Amino acid sequence: MKRIKSTVMAWIYLFIGAVFEMAWTFSLRFMNVKKLKALHWKGLFTQTGNWAILWPFVGYIVFGLGNVYCISLAMKDIPASTALAVWMGTALVGVKLVEILFLKGNYDVYQFLYIGLILVGIVGLKRNP
Repeated sequence: MKRIKSTVMAWIYLFIGAVFEMAWTFSLRFMNVKKLKALHWKGLFTQTGNWAILWPFVGYIVFGLGNVYCISLAMKDIPASTALAVWMGTALVGVKLVEILFLKGNYDVYQFLYIGLILVGIVGLKRNP
């Protein structure tokens, strides 16, 4: 019973890690390194525009660390190749869906077919340890 609970927790950590990977990807997308380099740290708390520049960088660090922590916990009970494939596939599907649904990204019917194939692979890897 303890082994089953441990494996279930590993899969939960894996999917949380995939969500962190998605958030890390979007924080990387919205981060502007030129503006970050030009940020005046002395006036950080006095100018409201500075926080809009800084938040994607903070997200980059927090989500990146959370991502690595969760995937490392998951790989203690899930084989590394399975964990990495499921983690990356889940994050890839999630990023594409967020782009389509919230950021009005371009898509076509074939992309949904390929996303479906990725999901079939994820389910297949999850079924066979």
